[in-house]
Amino acid sequence: MTYSDHPDTFEQRHLGPRSSDHSKMLQSLGVETLDSLIDQIVPENIRIDLPLSNLAAASEMESMQELRELSEQNQVKRSLIGMGYYASILPPVIQRNILENPGWYTAYTPYQAEISQGRMEALLNYQTLVTDLTGMDIANASLLDEATAAAEAVGLCYSLNRDKSKKAVAVFADCHPQTRHVVRTRAEALGIEVREITSDEEALKDDVFAVLVQYPNTFGEVNDYSSLSQKLKANKAFLIVAADLLSLSVLVPPGEFGADVVVGSTQRFGLPMGWGGPHAAYFATHDAHKRQMPGRLIGVSKDASGNPALRLSLQTREQHIRREKATSNICTAQVLPAVLASMYAVYHGKEGLQGICKRIVELTAVLGASLEASGLAIRQGSSFDTVVVECDAEKAKSILTKAVEAGYNFRELEGGFAVSLDEKTAPEEVASLAEVISGSKDLVDVVEPLSDLPIRNDEILSHPVFSLYRSETEMMRYMKRLENRDISLTHSMIPLGSCTMKLNAAAEMMPLSWPGFSNMHPYAPEDQCRGYLKLCDDLEKWLSELTGFEAISLQPNAGSQGEYAGLLAIKKYQESIGQGGRDVCLVPQSAHGTNFASAAMIGYQVVIVKCDESGNVDVDDLNEKAKLHVDRLAAAMVTYPSTHGVFETRIQEICACVHDHGGQVYMDGANMNAQVGLTSPAAIGADVCHLNLHKTFCIPHGGGGPGMGPIGVAKHLAPFLPSDPISEFDLGKTGAVSASNYGSGCILTISWAYIRMMGGSGLREASRVAMLNANYIAQRLDEYFPVLYKGDQGNVAHECILDLREWKKSAGIEVEDVAKRLIDYGFHAPTMSWPVPGTLMIEPTESEALAEMDRFCEAMIKIHGEILKVVSGDWPMEDNPLKNAPHTAEDLLGDWEHAYSREEAVFPIEALKHAKYWPPVKRVDNVYGDRNLFCSCVMPDEVVAKA
Repeated sequence: MTYSDHPDTFEQRHLGPRSSDHSKMLQSLGVETLDSLIDQIVPENIRIDLPLSNLAAASEMESMQELRELSEQNQVKRSLIGMGYYASILPPVIQRNILENPGWYTAYTPYQAEISQGRMEALLNYQTLVTDLTGMDIANASLLDEATAAAEAVGLCYSLNRDKSKKAVAVFADCHPQTRHVVRTRAEALGIEVREITSDEEALKDDVFAVLVQYPNTFGEVNDYSSLSQKLKANKAFLIVAADLLSLSVLVPPGEFGADVVVGSTQRFGLPMGWGGPHAAYFATHDAHKRQMPGRLIGVSKDASGNPALRLSLQTREQHIRREKATSNICTAQVLPAVLASMYAVYHGKEGLQGICKRIVELTAVLGASLEASGLAIRQGSSFDTVVVECDAEKAKSILTKAVEAGYNFRELEGGFAVSLDEKTAPEEVASLAEVISGSKDLVDVVEPLSDLPIRNDEILSHPVFSLYRSETEMMRYMKRLENRDISLTHSMIPLGSCTMKLNAAAEMMPLSWPGFSNMHPYAPEDQCRGYLKLCDDLEKWLSELTGFEAISLQPNAGSQGEYAGLLAIKKYQESIGQGGRDVCLVPQSAHGTNFASAAMIGYQVVIVKCDESGNVDVDDLNEKAKLHVDRLAAAMVTYPSTHGVFETRIQEICACVHDHGGQVYMDGANMNAQVGLTSPAAIGADVCHLNLHKTFCIPHGGGGPGMGPIGVAKHLAPFLPSDPISEFDLGKTGAVSASNYGSGCILTISWAYIRMMGGSGLREASRVAMLNANYIAQRLDEYFPVLYKGDQGNVAHECILDLREWKKSAGIEVEDVAKRLIDYGFHAPTMSWPVPGTLMIEPTESEALAEMDRFCEAMIKIHGEILKVVSGDWPMEDNPLKNAPHTAEDLLGDWEHAYSREEAVFPIEALKHAKYWPPVKRVDNVYGDRNLFCSCVMPDEVVAKA
């Protein structure tokens, strides 16, 4: 008896079209086989043998078992190391209904406000939480981590600094070490001197434009910075405070003692340590600086009917739009972690947060007093959560070893060690800690431990959202209500060009919640992290083979950070060979906005290269500018396939030109989904590239974050990969770009699972099907909305750009009108007006089935017919379904005074009568929102009740 292999593979689950669909799709393209189509699309001179050919695909069960074994190789001890990372408790109702819910984690960045109202309300709650606790005027909707937020704060203060003779930022030595390191990395590239200090006198030097302090500091001590703040203001310098947000529910807020910028992490708001992330950083400042503030900002506006509606405010202030004038390349955030943190605050409210803080303070005081009573020397000073024991190295080593044997990790210090308590600490554990450290578990009572701390006495979290949802029933309903206001991949395809909204399989996501991965401290001893290190070793090996590069760094925790790290590696390499004067970066005019911004942040002069009529890099212009800057050319940045969605046939010539003129080639990996298994960055001639793991390798976008942007480099650049953030800073090497060595380590499990389950041949097939799907859509829609750019043989790569510009003149229809009308059909719009104004860029990915693509194409064709009715005069230019889109359920009530019927408005196709997404608001008024900027919970109570 023989047994055949099980046909139900993960590859079949990941890929949308069935093999039986291929013939229909290929027939429409006039191509006999998929091999023939790929031969037409991918230039022969850059094709490679299949990488990872020896990696056989694992089933979901096999992959989960392997991951389970890796998680069990991690020794999860009670890590009381602190340094900005603490055990916390995510309420199960939030874990189940948000973290593990694809309705939340598969949504896209809220650029289409009308279909993002739910997560934007959660982010507005987040901004309110931050402004309330910090005492500042305004806060953004999250950044990547505390260290990079501190670096962003230094950049903001430097740009606000009017006295350009001030070139130094003073950083107190009791700030977290990883924060000090990342600030040095970012400051050095801009020519800012970072001065590590221990006294106020050093902070008040005439050449200091900003001072960074930690509150409480890295040893848990709560210092009074009010006097320093006043002196800095007199000295026309800024005060940046990196503050533990949870502690601010009881401590005097930085805004009260004069902070100019407050940054930090919300990890303690229910987020697991996750070996470094992802965790939402926060950034708060004064209202006067809102247009210079990095990151996104949610604001309250109104819709076309005058009802309250939320939107991304001041979008033109986003740094990536400012291109080479940017001071930051941040265009991503940590939306899902920010939503989780906001819900943690909604769940606990003021009383709950303050109760957690008071318990931590009381137990810290008890532990300190008990250890002191046993004869140990305890560092004096008011402490929020940390006890520092002072002793010689031999005694410290003995106690640290004993602690590990008892299941604890403490923080090793010069001259002793530290123990940081957290939300999970209970009196029984304090007794256990006392016994491990001193030999006695007898505890000393401490009377009024809060009396030694500066306690705030103002009102916080007074908005009803932080008190309405106390029962789990109400909490569950609130989160579901918000979820229902958004479109995610659970509703329909999200056909965003360059954003690759593909399947985030449940099997890839499940290990995130396993304790062996989620409960690991990023600075736990290496011998306790063997599972994680093996997982990272696998991932580095696989990504190295897929890119053709010598080495990989998994540290950058966003594509923007990967860009920065890649360019920094080039800069450090050139300095090492005596060519540090190279400072010109060539960037095609069609490039992603972060490319320009990253180059500017490195200190490069950006020189823009033209594109030709076909959307390709103008090679003649490239040659001319490379020759012009031959002595200064540092790098060129390219995207491949191009931003216009085609494989440029002269890419190797472009790379050779840059090399011949002394430069290095940086490849933006945003479009890697068309390369995997078919070609590689190394094959085209690049020296370094970043990979968006949240695009090609299946980490979900999470409504606008988290993501990961590791970089791959050629052999000569390998010594210049980012350094460990808790290592000594070395001017000759590339500094750290994220707060932990492996970035957001926890979510690396997702990409590991994707690669392992697809195997080498599955990854290659994913690239091929992605291009089949894109060409099928391009062919179906070309006669209605012409495809703007095609390759030499009339094909696109993995995405296509539809030209809608002709309809503006003949029908008054803008590309935004089509985007909003698609909402009535139940779809998120494709990428709007980028890289060409008046166009839509569509990327279906390999995960969308033929039926879903046909449904999208039918919607677009029906919309084309609606435009023709405007052109013919059947519908007036100012009153038609496109101009008035989207239509809400409320539109069906009352009088109807439009030139089209109610049914044409909300049920333009019959299928919508059986499955309809109802947008919660009409078109949002962007101008009103910018002129009347409200970025915290200001909606009246009746609107909240109605929501």
